[in-house]
Amino acid sequence: MATITRRDCGKGLLGLAALASGPLQSDAQDNAVPPQGIGQRFRHLSYSDIGGRPDSVQVMLNRRHLYVGHMFSNGVTILDAADPRKLKPVGFFTGGDFTRTHHLQVSDDLLLLANGANIVAMQSYDNIRGYFENALADSITNRKKFRSGLSIHDISRPSEMREIAFLETPGLGINRLWWAGGRYAAIAAHFDGFTDHFLCMVDLQNITKPEIVGRWWMPGMNRAAGEPSTLAPGRRVALHHMITAGNRGYGAWRDGGFTVHDLSDPANPKLISHINWCPPFPGGTHTPLPLPGRKLAVVADEANAEKCAKGMFATFIVDLRAEENPVPIATLPAPKERNFCGFGTFGPHNLHENRPGTFRSEETIFATYNVAGVRVFDIKDAFAPKEIAYWLPPAPKKLIDPRPNVALAAKSADILVTADGLVYVTDWNAGLNVLQYEG
Repeated sequence: MATITRRDCGKGLLGLAALASGPLQSDAQDNAVPPQGIGQRFRHLSYSDIGGRPDSVQVMLNRRHLYVGHMFSNGVTILDAADPRKLKPVGFFTGGDFTRTHHLQVSDDLLLLANGANIVAMQSYDNIRGYFENALADSITNRKKFRSGLSIHDISRPSEMREIAFLETPGLGINRLWWAGGRYAAIAAHFDGFTDHFLCMVDLQNITKPEIVGRWWMPGMNRAAGEPSTLAPGRRVALHHMITAGNRGYGAWRDGGFTVHDLSDPANPKLISHINWCPPFPGGTHTPLPLPGRKLAVVADEANAEKCAKGMFATFIVDLRAEENPVPIATLPAPKERNFCGFGTFGPHNLHENRPGTFRSEETIFATYNVAGVRVFDIKDAFAPKEIAYWLPPAPKKLIDPRPNVALAAKSADILVTADGLVYVTDWNAGLNVLQYEG
């Protein structure tokens, strides 16, 4: 295969067409009734059931097209978003049966896609907590054939995903990854012999032959080497994902806490600091958003039990002025306009991650809060953050999640905010909503 560079694949045109004036219309393209929801400082524009696959997690934008990874449907749906009021399904990619491809990154007309085991399809969980309280290596009781690794796709033709490379990771696959262009990607991958996902740095200099050049894991994760486990019952230490800024990497390790790494040499990631607030907090550290201009990080713990059965999960503001000694200085205020614990899973899931080409701010934070929908926080005063806007989606009409004993409730998952204030919000069960932020 000939060598293709990132530059050869061209430059993406990130953004959306300007909104036309006039009354908003329902999204008739998916034959779905758009929910309006309720909230403050948001206007609901449209809804999509994503071509009949409403289970949705990460969403990315390139050349006026959205790429939506699915939680249960083993694939990625491509939506034409030239008119955000009328999203149109135009393509679908699958890595095959039992292969979950729910997380992806785009830049420069390239798409990097996480391929891994569809754990829910291979394990008989009786509630949502089972996945979060067991090491990944112990989670499969009915193993099937699936695809494990990083696939790279040319998306210069927006409705197509032309695979140009595949980096196999012999194990249970990749959870999330971070890549905003450039030579290196940070992925959270599982390899046989390890308990769970850990950090792998991938060199993309030759885009058709990606190569893992550096690894880092927590002590106790390498079973093959005889490392003794440090896990308490019901705890899971695993890299959810890492976000990089300059030569620093910021890692979220579920019940293992938050790390800061020196990535000056990607082949040798060096730990600078590690802090863990679990216990006393319930854990689930999910998203580590660095704010390098302010020497802060916003770190969200993922709520992973229904009806607050494990207590309240928090989003922390961490002072990184002395990066060898990170200090939590505040938590974002929890939504309080109703008793959300009575409805389903309540608490943080993800943050808008300040990707290049999107809305970027170190003072205004957009977040998803499962049944509590979308939340916007002003953290200009990092010691006294305040909520300034919200949007609550309605409950889905049916569940896509196959696990029993799961509440029929909204589960706002991931969020992408454009520079002009368009907000794309996914839901594990209930499709994609497009909002206009009016703050």
